[in-house]
Formats: sequence, C-alpha cells, structure tokens
Amino acid sequence: MMGYDNMMGWGAGGFLGPIFMILFWVLLIAGIVWIVLTISGQNAQRQAPRSSALAILEERLARGEIDLDEYKARKAAIGGA
Repeated sequence: MMGYDNMMGWGAGGFLGPIFMILFWVLLIAGIVWIVLTISGQNAQRQAPRSSALAILEERLARGEIDLDEYKARKAAIGGA
C-alpha cells in the first residue's frame, strides 16, 4: 500500500514539480510578451524617424525657418519625395 506522501506526489522531491511547472509557465508567458514587444518596437522604430523627420521639416516650413526650395531639397534627402 502506498503511503500518503507517495500518493499525493509530495514525497521526497515531489514538491519541486509544481514549482518548476509554475516557473516554466511564467517564463513561457514572459518570453512571448518579450517577443511581441520586440517585434512591435522594431516596426515602430523603422517608421517613426521618417515620419517625425518629415513632420519637423513641415513645421519648420510653416514657421518660416526654411524656404520652399530648402524644404523640397531636405524632403528629397530624407526620402519623402
């Protein structure tokens, strides 16, 4: 007949199983979240500089800091032509 410890799985070393299972799931979920944030962050970084550079350029034109010729030249330089 099996003892209480063996029947419940909490015998010698048995208490580590649930701890490792919880740790496994926490690390798995954290890894998935990290991957999603990394991928979405890379997409935002690729698009943000160009659009923000163009927005700054348009603001400078609107404030009169640069003229239309300089605006067109800089817009072409940043690839917004």
